[in-house]
Amino acid sequence: MFDLYELISKIRKRPAMYLGEPSISNLRTFLAGYCFARRQMGIPQTSQEKHFSQFQSWIKHKFDVSNNLTWDVMILYEKACCYEPAALDAFFQLFDEFIQTENIDELKSNQTNNLKVASGTQE
Repeated sequence: MFDLYELISKIRKRPAMYLGEPSISNLRTFLAGYCFARRQMGIPQTSQEKHFSQFQSWIKHKFDVSNNLTWDVMILYEKACCYEPAALDAFFQLFDEFIQTENIDELKSNQTNNLKVASGTQE
């Protein structure tokens, strides 16, 4: 069995084989099913799965939105003008950027510190 990020890489290469149609909504459903099945089988969450669980927050932060939409819907509307195949392509680009981000809390902390420096405030 391969890990989550390897699975995402395989989906990227052959989306129709895994998703039926190249669709970000189908991708989210597929990944949710994958994680659900692993939990049902009693398989503990991997470090990649824990890291990917931060993707929702990372997308909200990246797009500077405060809504409660899921990551697939945010990408669909923010990056692809409601076109599922384009949103799937955008997901893979954003995913590449996300996996280079070590920790979402570290990113938020750095941006908060930069904001304080820019505004001239200190704690």
